[in-house]
Amino acid sequence: MSMFWEIIIKTIAVHTSTYFLVGFTAFTIFNYSASLSHAKSNMRPATDPLVRAGVLFQPLRGFLFGIIIFLLRDILLSPTDGWLITWLIFVIVGILGTFAPAASSLEGLIYLKQGIGTNWGGLLEILTQSFLLSAITIFWINHPGIIWLNWTMGVVFFFSLLLPVLGLLVKSNKHS
Repeated sequence: MSMFWEIIIKTIAVHTSTYFLVGFTAFTIFNYSASLSHAKSNMRPATDPLVRAGVLFQPLRGFLFGIIIFLLRDILLSPTDGWLITWLIFVIVGILGTFAPAASSLEGLIYLKQGIGTNWGGLLEILTQSFLLSAITIFWINHPGIIWLNWTMGVVFFFSLLLPVLGLLVKSNKHS
């Protein structure tokens, strides 16, 4: 397999898996169902089929992240601090410095009504997920021969996609 596809596939698997696991944990701990239903914003409710299917769109985002890792591979695949550089890129460009007025970003601080300190759970969630994405992806790319890691990530990726599909099927059958 070419280096490009190895990086893309591993980044897709890790991003989707960590997105699902960290997101599910945060959704439960921070009671996102209640906070989203009371949010005075454009947020879809947690029961919306698109929100419930959100994980199914993450392989596309993982693909985009994989392109960046591939393009910067000479820097990011450093076995000593590549994971940290990757994480800092995600945090600085993707979270704090995003061009959109997103919660927890500098633009959000300026343009959103919610202000500082109203979304600590969400910030903790995205910092944790981006950290795990960076650390696991760079480690896995740099250590391709670890069989248990290959299997673990494959199984977690599979279930990260299967469970939302089953949830959507069960919910749609209840309405039939």
